[in-house]
Amino acid sequence: MRVRLVVTFVLVALLSAVTATALAYRDARTAVLQRTQNTAVDDLRERVAAVAAGFDLPPDQRSLSRFAAEVSEGLGARIVVARHQDLTAVSDAYADTEGRITAELRAAVRAGDGTRFQRVEWRGEPYLVVGTPVTYADGDRRTSGLEVFAITDLRAERDDTEALLDSVREGIVPVVAVAALLALLAAGTVLRPVRKLGRATRELAAGDLGSRVAVRGHDELADLARTFNETAGALQSSDAELRAQEAKARRFVADVSHELRTPLAAMAMVATVLEEDADQLPPDAARAARTVGAETARLSRLVEDLMEISRFDAGAARLNASETDLADTVRASLALRGWTDRVTLDLPEGVRAVVDRRRVDVIVANLVGNALRHGAPPVTVTLAVVRAGGGDVPGVGEGGERVVLEVADRGPGLPPEARERVFDRFYKADEARTRTTATATATGPAATATGPAAPDGGSAPGSGPGPDGGPGPGAGLDGGQGSGLGMAIALENARLHGGTIEVEAQRPGGGAAFTLVLPLRRTDGEGEE
Repeated sequence: MRVRLVVTFVLVALLSAVTATALAYRDARTAVLQRTQNTAVDDLRERVAAVAAGFDLPPDQRSLSRFAAEVSEGLGARIVVARHQDLTAVSDAYADTEGRITAELRAAVRAGDGTRFQRVEWRGEPYLVVGTPVTYADGDRRTSGLEVFAITDLRAERDDTEALLDSVREGIVPVVAVAALLALLAAGTVLRPVRKLGRATRELAAGDLGSRVAVRGHDELADLARTFNETAGALQSSDAELRAQEAKARRFVADVSHELRTPLAAMAMVATVLEEDADQLPPDAARAARTVGAETARLSRLVEDLMEISRFDAGAARLNASETDLADTVRASLALRGWTDRVTLDLPEGVRAVVDRRRVDVIVANLVGNALRHGAPPVTVTLAVVRAGGGDVPGVGEGGERVVLEVADRGPGLPPEARERVFDRFYKADEARTRTTATATATGPAATATGPAAPDGGSAPGSGPGPDGGPGPGAGLDGGQGSGLGMAIALENARLHGGTIEVEAQRPGGGAAFTLVLPLRRTDGEGEE
């Protein structure tokens, strides 16, 4: 904007100076030429009248030459040409007058219409030629046939007007310089508050809701600054209110989840007793006992998931990281849930990284569990170490390495809308990936929050919080009848490690693929921690 303002000022000043120069040159040239013309006409009339009074007609060549010389003596440096019929006399015998007196001027003078003048260019130089007929002094003013022409050199006048033009032209440079200086001052005056407003806007966009600008004056910029401050104040008030409401909502969820744990533990024990004696109950009562046990376990998982989400929202989730063999961690997670025979593994040995083993278990359990429940075999789990292409993964710098764990199936895949929402809380894509799922009313003892590992992806042993307040091995596991929080918790756990989870909703060969990407951090000297 500064450049545009300066250029605009300079262009306006330049245009104004050029226009003023052109007008001044035109007026000065006209005034100089008009004054010269008037002087030449008046001098010729007066001198011819004075000399012609004693001149006898018709003249001979000698008398005509004397007449031209006498007229020229009173006109200074002008050349005088006298003509009478076929006789012509020139005051300067060496002057060439034929090219300077045009036929048009001669015809006008011969017509006897009074004094006439004409500006001509002769050999590149300007001249003024004034012609007048000599008339008799009687009443009818008859022409005598004597014509007199005076040739005036206009080079002095031309030089004067050109000198004036050069002076005015040289004055354009300081005018433009002054205009540029004024433009810079004006631009600084205008742009300084604009820059401050822009800086405050960037701070506001970066999250500093307390950013304000000083209001000075009563012009449009002051009104804009005042409006910005009012908007920022309203936004800060709204943000504070929203944050307060969000904090209340998080506390409410955490408090409710915490209060539900004790009665749920009691309900789980009662449900376990009922399930153990279900075979001795009538069929309807046995089915009801198993249903109560399954729903109690599901409710327990929901409470644990809500508490885990609350920890993430409150920023209280922490990593209990140590150097871990990732291949062993994946195998242990699958074996804990009885999925080893249902999954094809490609796990190279020796891939070690500093991670929270329990949180990685949660991620693997969710990704593999969803592939088994909603996809179609074969379900493959592939572990690899790849070199980063330059910081496209959080926590991985230029030239760093990352761990990639891919879980793929050959099911119907995910529609585009499901891909956008698969990590949303309480979102379930059962309708998108329709495959027969295990139900909570399956025969056999149902898993509980503290029971044995469930083959259908139920809670595993130790699903309660870990020693650091984090999830147990089965926390956040989203079953077919789960809480709908499993994938959200998995993504939060990946982000806590500085990684992410990417989803390929529809592969060329069919099915979906979820890829866990983590920065490869080591403590064995091969990398940095």
